[in-house]
Amino acid sequence: MKRSLLLLLLLSLLLVRPAHAAAPLNGEYVLLVGGPSLMVWEKYKLQPHDHWWANFIRAARIRTEQIRATAPDAKITWLVYRQGYKDRGVQEKQDLFTFIDSVRDKFNLNLVYIGNGTDVINYLNGGQPRDSMKVVDFEYFGHSNAKCFMFDYSSNIESACKSWLHEDELRKISSRSFARGAFAKSWGCHTGESMSKKWYAATGVPMWGVIGKTQYMMDELPIIVGQGAKWVQR
Repeated sequence: MKRSLLLLLLLSLLLVRPAHAAAPLNGEYVLLVGGPSLMVWEKYKLQPHDHWWANFIRAARIRTEQIRATAPDAKITWLVYRQGYKDRGVQEKQDLFTFIDSVRDKFNLNLVYIGNGTDVINYLNGGQPRDSMKVVDFEYFGHSNAKCFMFDYSSNIESACKSWLHEDELRKISSRSFARGAFAKSWGCHTGESMSKKWYAATGVPMWGVIGKTQYMMDELPIIVGQGAKWVQR
């Protein structure tokens, strides 16, 4: 009896734990990376964001290493919000693109700089010949709320943004861009509260997202934080 209960418990844990490499191997992995906040806005807050400029870049790199371990020859594309790293570079007094380019070279990435949500949609729809090169994995690293990926949160405007991908724009993404069984996940805050559902409605691909907040780490993928926070797949 005890053994049966233990097996049921292990099975339940496997069912609720989101897989990190569940996508098919033959296709394109697309990692969308938003920009960091600026201290000119954040320094007066009790809990300022993005002490480290590479919060999102580092997380995308860790995920890239995981993908390369299971699919060494896979096509991996980073879509990176360029202006955010240009602006943060002024604050840091260094060229951050040198570091980003070094990750591209190390992992043989297709690095594409974007400026807004339309750029993301256009790439997903036509950045590769989608008849032959389907998206098998889409993941987002950056600031977000329940309805929006916020690429420049607290960069141009305090606690707001001027560059985003909103859930109401997702219907412009062609479901034909994605492989059957494709994997999708947002590592930002709150996506599981609304945006994941709109993503699935538009693309036919379920998206993992968080109800609550995530916290970006130095040497591991983002974790969920706060009472009641949890991963959900919509």
